[in-house]
Amino acid sequence: MTIGLMMAAWTLVLAFAQILLFDIARTSQYGLKWNTGPRDGEMPPLSARAERLKRAQDNLFETLPLFLGAVLIAHVADKESEITALGAQIYFWARVAYVPLYAWGVRHLRS
Repeated sequence: MTIGLMMAAWTLVLAFAQILLFDIARTSQYGLKWNTGPRDGEMPPLSARAERLKRAQDNLFETLPLFLGAVLIAHVADKESEITALGAQIYFWARVAYVPLYAWGVRHLRS
C-alpha cells in the first residue's frame, strides 16, 4: 500500500474516532437514557467542548472528499511521488493535531 493510500485509510480511522469523541461528549452531557431513546423534544445547548468537537468533525467532513479524491486520482493515474506522499502525511497529521487544539479552544495554533 502506498503512503498516500495509507494516509487516506488512517484519515478514515480518524473520522470514525471524531464521530466517537463527539458522541461521547454529547452522551456524557445528555445521558445514556437520551442516547438510547427517541430523542424527541428540545434539548439544552451542548457544552462548549462538545460543540467544538462537532465543528471539528464537520470541518473534517468538508475537506475529506477532496483529500480522498486527490489521493485516489494520484494513485489511479500512477502519479504518486514523494510530494504527494508528503502532502498526504501533512494533511493527516494536521487533522490529528487539529482535533485536541480545537476541542480545548487553543487559539492561533490550530489555524
